[in-house]
This record gives sequence, structure tokens and C-alpha cells, in this order.
Amino acid sequence: MMLAALTAFSLSACGGAGGGNGQPANGASENTQTQSKTEFKYPEKPLDWTIAFGPGGGNDIMSRTIIDILKKNKLYTPPIVAENRQGGSGATGWGYLNSHKGDPYQISSTSGSFITTPLLSNTGFDYKSFTPVALMATDDMVFIVNGDSPYNTLDDFIQTAKSGKKMSIGGLGAVNVDYIIPRMLAKEAGFDFEYVPFQSAGESTSGLLSKSIDAMMANPSEVLGQIKAEKMKPLAFSGNSRIQSLSDVPTFKELGYNVNLPMPRGIVLAGGVSDDVQNWWIETMKKVAETPEWKKYISDNSLTEDIRFGDDFAQYLEETTNTFKTLLKETGAIK
Repeated sequence: MMLAALTAFSLSACGGAGGGNGQPANGASENTQTQSKTEFKYPEKPLDWTIAFGPGGGNDIMSRTIIDILKKNKLYTPPIVAENRQGGSGATGWGYLNSHKGDPYQISSTSGSFITTPLLSNTGFDYKSFTPVALMATDDMVFIVNGDSPYNTLDDFIQTAKSGKKMSIGGLGAVNVDYIIPRMLAKEAGFDFEYVPFQSAGESTSGLLSKSIDAMMANPSEVLGQIKAEKMKPLAFSGNSRIQSLSDVPTFKELGYNVNLPMPRGIVLAGGVSDDVQNWWIETMKKVAETPEWKKYISDNSLTEDIRFGDDFAQYLEETTNTFKTLLKETGAIK
């Protein structure tokens, strides 16, 4: 009897100490779960922000605007180091980001080349290689000529091109939106041209101002100052409707050409980072999108605000990639 009682007491004590079902007593399991949740500490290190094109372009302007907002609003407190890693129509910069898989402190911004470059070259990466954070806006293009150019309308330019003169049109990157849009126009209007690629907005601007090229495609944000100074003339805009900063510039569609291809302005992390890091950035970019500085950037740079996060951004990239692939096949850039 005494042995049985002692055995029962011993089992009862073990059960009490374990809290039942083998769980630690005194809420230890809850403490462990709480501790595991609080182990995620981010950010703790400097952020390496890759800008895949040279200074002064739309990609550069957006990246540095977001960095300033992050710093000003103390949304990212460690240092942020922005590096222009230009070359290969974005392949150099995004290739660098792709080489840092799993690193939560590697980030970059997207443009049309983020989609087109992997379609055209063996880059070793595509949009699926990275962690999607947010689409923040889309960017349309303006077709411009030198301020002293004899072409005052798009029809002037097209008629000269159709008369036999081989026109040269410049843009950022080898086969970017800058290339696809004039190819779409040329196919519809029935003329041919020479495309001249540049690695930075500064280079393409210099090319047009020096009259080394006849025309160029550009983001409005890159050339508004030159247009206001009458050093450049805008002939057409690729958006679905006119924008306030270029209210007297007709769209290609108004002029009878079905030419429209918005450029995705978004944020991606290196591939293979944790869900916690991705979610941290999604929540942070939601805060960025609500700041007056971001609203001003959208207005000043004539962008269309189009905000999508995580999986929604990934779906957008997939759909846009399919659209670009079709257009590149139609223009003969890929088979």
C-alpha cells in the first residue's frame, strides 16, 4: 500500500512539473513560443541598395527618393549605401543582387529592363530569381527630338523616316521599353530606324542635345527640365492619357497609333530571404507610399501610382513578362 501511494504521488508530481502532455510547467511553452517570435530582429546592418543604371535616370531617381524617405522617417535606421552598378542593360546590377541569395540586406529597384534583359540574354536570372516586395508605380515614356529639330509633330518625323532617311532613335538599354515602343510605332507607321542604346540617362541626353541621334525615348522625369528650357521638343506620350506636366503633348493613341507599354517601378530583395524580411519590407513600403514625399515624387515625375505587394506584385511581373515576350517576338527581337 505504501509503495503504491508513493508511486502515485511520484507520477502526479511528474505530471504537475510537466504541465501535462510532456509540456514544461509554469507556461514555459508559451514563453518559448514568445521568445521564438521575438528572435526576429531586423534591420541590424547597413543596407546595400543596387541601382542597375547610371545616375540621373528614372531608376536612379526613384531609388534615391525612397532611400531619402526611409532615412527621413526613420523607417530604416542603419546606414543605406546606394551603388550604381550599371552595365548590360541592367544585367550587371541585377546579376550582383542575384549573387547574394538569402542576404536580407541586398535590395534593388525594377524597370522595364528587369523584364526584357533576361528575355534577351543568358543572364542566369529572371524576375522569379528575386523576392518581390512592392510595385510602387508605372512609368510611361515621351518621344522627343532636339529643340532645334525641323520636326514639330510626330507626323513630320514619320514622313521624313518614310521618305528614305534612316532615322536614329536612342534609349536606355539595348532592348528596353525605350526600344520596344519605337519598334511598335515603326511597325504601325511603316518605317525603319536605327536604335542607339545608352547606359545612362545623361549619355542619351547628351546624344540628343549634340544631335548625334534624331530622337529618343525618355521618362518624363529625366527630360522635363530640358523641355521647359526648349532644348528638347516632345512629340508624343506613350501613356493612355495625357499627363499634367505635358498637357499639350498628344498620346500615340490620340495620333492613331496603338502604342502603350508602362514600365514597372518596383522594389525587390535578393532571392531566398525569409518571409519575415519580405513582410517587414512590405509593411515598410506601405508606409513609404503614404508619405507626402512619395506623393510629391509621383506628381513631379509624372508617374501613375500603381501599388501591389508581395504575391500581387509577383503576378504583375509574370503577366508583364508574358506581354513583353509577345511584343519582342512581334518586333523580331527574339524568336
